[in-house]
Amino acid sequence: MKGKTQRFYDKNPKAAAKKKAYDTKFEKKPSQVAKRKELIKVQRKRNIYGKMGGFDLAHTASGLVKKKASVNRGSKSDQPGDKRARGRKKK
Repeated sequence: MKGKTQRFYDKNPKAAAKKKAYDTKFEKKPSQVAKRKELIKVQRKRNIYGKMGGFDLAHTASGLVKKKASVNRGSKSDQPGDKRARGRKKK
């Protein structure tokens, strides 16, 4: 089943093209290239490169940890920046 965001982009091809252009530009940034390079290096060292099977390496306070890709979408507790970016818990 498609999520809300995917349904939006299916209905709005101009918005999808704009997002694709932004994502392409973002992924070319030296910081993003370096991040991917670092993750690949760690995956090769752990002999898991290409064998992740639905898992990602998450940047946590305790270093890089293997997490399910569906769970690795930001955390309120792993990094201080996450806490500030996500705001407070709603009551």
